[in-house]
Formats: sequence, structure tokens, C-alpha cells
Amino acid sequence: MPEPNQNTLARRKDIIAAMRDIVPATGGVIVDEDQLRPYECDGLMAYRQLPMIVVLPENTGQVAAILKYCHENKVRIVPRGAGTGLSGGALPMADAITISMMKFNRVLEIDWDNRAAVVQPGVTNLGITRAVEHKGFYYAPDPSSQIACSIGGNIAENSGGVHCLKYGLTTNNVLGVEMVTIEGEILRVGGKGLDQAGYDLLGLITGSEGLLGIVTEVTVRILRKPETARALLLGFNSSEEGGKCVAAIIAAGIIPGGLEMMDAPAIKATEDFVHAGYPLDVEALLLVELDGPQVEVDYLIDRVGKIATDCGAIYSRISENEEERLLFWSGRKNAFPAIGRISPDYMCMDGTIPRGRLAEVLTGMQELSKRHGLGVANVFHAGDGNLHPLIMFDANKAGDLEKAEAFGADILKLCVEVGGVLSGEHGIGVEKRDLMGEMFTQDDMMHQERIKMAFDEDQLLNPGKVFPTLHGCGELKTLHAKAVADKFPDIPRF
Repeated sequence: MPEPNQNTLARRKDIIAAMRDIVPATGGVIVDEDQLRPYECDGLMAYRQLPMIVVLPENTGQVAAILKYCHENKVRIVPRGAGTGLSGGALPMADAITISMMKFNRVLEIDWDNRAAVVQPGVTNLGITRAVEHKGFYYAPDPSSQIACSIGGNIAENSGGVHCLKYGLTTNNVLGVEMVTIEGEILRVGGKGLDQAGYDLLGLITGSEGLLGIVTEVTVRILRKPETARALLLGFNSSEEGGKCVAAIIAAGIIPGGLEMMDAPAIKATEDFVHAGYPLDVEALLLVELDGPQVEVDYLIDRVGKIATDCGAIYSRISENEEERLLFWSGRKNAFPAIGRISPDYMCMDGTIPRGRLAEVLTGMQELSKRHGLGVANVFHAGDGNLHPLIMFDANKAGDLEKAEAFGADILKLCVEVGGVLSGEHGIGVEKRDLMGEMFTQDDMMHQERIKMAFDEDQLLNPGKVFPTLHGCGELKTLHAKAVADKFPDIPRF
């Protein structure tokens, strides 16, 4: 992480006074060490750092005033939502103000005609669905942490969830945002319309991990709840057979509402925790949800069952009612805490691969597990190839954390080698930052840094995240179009 700015630390009392002028509410500025402790990390608890101070603004005007002050006084900022992120994206800095957006927790408007909801960024993911479900609507992206994670954090990391295969990630369900720049300017990007003119700034902001600005309002798409939804549990003798079934379902033109996979260690841990009725004598378990009109769902259940049988399924069970469907999903949604019951610590990875390489990568992970001497349980979005290997270790045992980090890095390198990417929905943060070179060339990275500089030239917003080495503006100006011309000589030039 960047070294703390000693000049900023020397001005801490003045900064605190300025923040209290901007946010005068009781508890709006946190400075006591014990009260700062809950903010020292996000869901990646292996890395911790007390923030200099924490500020909890209550309205967009206060956010704009804070950012303007920080820009004028060159004070670093770390934006924070609910703190459920798994890549260290909200890891504080000793010389930075952590801005918590959790007082922005209101649903502002439900527009039934345009099928849109306008909410503040501190509203939980599940809170949006609960605000609209009485009229048969819901918000589609559903990360496992949906009961706690905030929609603002979902935008920062472009979160997905178990239903993203059919209904898309956050970027496919966000229509517009209000965002405050580092200069304190309030911008509106997008809206309730189907599409907006000009550059796709909304696509740029979604997944930007707090490096470009702070989102203060969000407009999302809400969908009609499907008429019918049923789930199948399919068990296999090997992960390879399960992976082949996933590919066969998609190849048949069937796009399930959800298509998840768990291996034997994850199945056992989850069943012991949730008692969802999972079979314990299989090596791989597929959870397939089909939704839509009743006649379509009945037809697709039959087709998927036959595909699974052809792929070697040794277990099959279909949910008979809504309660049983939810029970099936409760196991998958609680897989992470289930692993927490059997391992002192775990690290959750987030590589994404082509579906056709699934069996190969799962086999490779088992070999890596033996090499590093640490266990791994696999729970993942099989339909879109988004893997969530859970590396089990004991942080109190000397060298275990370092082994877990090396194991995780090797998994992500393997994902990139087979044509995948470092992250599907958790973000880069600090966890994968030093692996960016495995996926991008130096020219690629410098082009991304130029976008960062366009929004935040002084590198005050969430420094130390995503970029292994951040260049200055002078260095970036040396990046010439000739580098692109040499790399892609077939593209016509004018």
C-alpha cells in the first residue's frame, strides 16, 4: 500500500474539525480507536488497517463538500459500503478518510410504469426486492451476501449472484446513477430510459471499485417475478461429469435461472450446517433452477433431467413446492459460512473461465491443493464459469496465510491461462492487484490508468487498489498511439 502521507497525519486535528463542520450530526465523524476498529477491513479479513477517521455523511451535499475539501487539501479517501466485499476494496489507509455510505439507506421512488426503482446506495440488495415484492416484482442480481451487501457496493464491484446467468450482473440491471467527483461536482449518468446518448459512462462507473467517484443515488431495473420456478438437485460421481452436464445444458439452448455447482467438501459442510437435503454420497452436485410459464418449466425440467442422465447423473431430485425450492437454495446461499464452521479461516477466490475448461481447471485445483498443502472447497456459478474456490487455512499457524495467498494466486493464474479472467464479481481490490500483469500488458494497464487520471488526477480516491504501480500523468503522456498500431497492424488508420 502507498506510504502514509506524514503531512496529512500532522493535520489530523484540522481535518477532523473540518469534517465535523460538514457533518455535524452526532456520530457523523468517528475518531476513537475502539469505534474505528469495525472499519479496519472488509470481508477480506486477512488484511487490516485502522482508518485515520471515518465520516458518515447523510446527504449528497455533504458528500460533495467532503470530496471538495479532500481535493483542495490533498487528503486521500476510501469509499465504503456495507463492508462485505471480498477483495479488500474497502481496506482503509492510515492517512485517509473512510467515507461510509450506510446512512444513505432509503428507497426514494418506485416507478411501476417504467419498472424502475430509485434508491440510495446504502440500501441492501435484498432490501430492493422487499420494497417491490408486494406487487410481484424483484431485483434480479442476488449475491450470497444479499441480505447485508449494499447496492452501492454492488455497483463498485459489478456483483452478480446465482441468477446472473439468465438475468445479468449489476451492470445489466442498473439504469442510472448520481455520482460525486473528487472535485465535489455532482453528476447524473443514465436514467430510466432504455439507453442513453453519448459515451457509456454508466458501464465505466459500474465495477470501478471506488476509483472514479462516489455514487449517491442509483436507479435500477425491477423485473416481474416469474410465474413458476422449480429447482433440481443433480448428483454426479465426479466434478468432471458435473462440468460436462453444465456444458450440455447450455449447448442444448437452455438458459436456467440459476446453474450452480458444489464439490464434495462443500456439499458435506453445507448439509451439516443447513440440512437442505443434499446427498452426501456424490462428488459433485448441480443446482439447476428453471423459471417461466408453468408449461415451459415442466418441459425444461424433463429435458434437463434427460441431459443429466446422459451425462452420468446418479442422483436427481426436483423441488415439489416453493418451500422446498428455497430450502435447496438456502444451502447454496450459506455455503461460505458453512465452510467457516469447519476451518478457522478461508480465502474466497473469484476467477472466471470458459465453461468448456471447467473439468480441466477443477482437476488443476486439486493438484494445486496437494502442492500447497491446504484444503479447498468449490462452490461456484457453473453456468457462467465464475469459480469461488474456498481455500481453507489457519491464520494463527505460521506460514499458513502466505501459503493460502500463493495457492490463490496459482488458481487465478490457471484461470487466465485457460482463457479466463481474474475476477467475475468480487473485484480486484488489493487481493488480485499484483496479478493484473498476468492478464494485461503494460500498455493495457497504462490506458486504464489514463481513465483513472481523467477522473482523479491526484490519485486521492481509493489509492493502492487495482493498479500494481500507478504512474504519474507525465509518464502516461508518453504512451503513444504507435504502440497500439504496432500491436494491431491490420486496423485501418486515417
